[in-house]
Amino acid sequence: MQTHVSQHNHMITVVKDGRLNPDVRLWTGIAAISVALLTASEFLVQVLLVGARPALDDKAALVEFMTRTANQTLFTILIDTFLMAALLVFLSGFRQLITHTRPDLQWVANIAYGAGVLFIAVTLVGDGLEGATALDTTDLTPDASSLRALTVGHTLMFGSIGCTLNALVAAAAGYVTLASGALPKWTGHIAYAVAVLNVLTVPMMFGGTSPDSFFAAGGAATAMLATFPWLVWVACVGIVAIRDRRRLEHLSPELRAALD
Repeated sequence: MQTHVSQHNHMITVVKDGRLNPDVRLWTGIAAISVALLTASEFLVQVLLVGARPALDDKAALVEFMTRTANQTLFTILIDTFLMAALLVFLSGFRQLITHTRPDLQWVANIAYGAGVLFIAVTLVGDGLEGATALDTTDLTPDASSLRALTVGHTLMFGSIGCTLNALVAAAAGYVTLASGALPKWTGHIAYAVAVLNVLTVPMMFGGTSPDSFFAAGGAATAMLATFPWLVWVACVGIVAIRDRRRLEHLSPELRAALD
């Protein structure tokens, strides 16, 4: 096994047997695709197994719904936990792709990474509150007031608070993508569009909690206008990272050495 460190255009690369070690593009791509697949799985569980929640002021219906869907809710949270782990790997890999190319942009890349980590933390807290609604109905006498309070508590976390943090991640990511050239510029333009859409969904925190309202806090509009576009950007970056890695593999050893 041969290991060498090369420097080219202010970039430091550790290479083992002709490959970057660790292969940041590969792991960034794997993490991004994992995020996409886990999100799709979570969405299917929510739609097919959990369904729409009743109005929060209908105590009997709320207790019946939470009791009936307790296991499905816990399964959704389990998926979300692995999703957040994959997202952390993706954010770390994305930051490395940028700072490897343009070390002077590290502070902006750190904004994207830090906001992403904070988003993960907020999401996991929200998962904890949502999980509490399931546990409150398991081998216990359900308390409609507690179920309502826990649901209202995590609604803003999954809605406007998460959208604000996602907007910051996307805006910073768009800037460093265009400034560094580490990824295709069109991925940076997508990131900017995602940031705008997430900012536009923040005021939906004033839309109430009705499950029938498209613009309710944390409702369908948030998923369609903020969460889904953000997922598209993550998936695009992952696919591009793997594609570029495969292109590098197809280069001749002489050309790879010249690039190093």
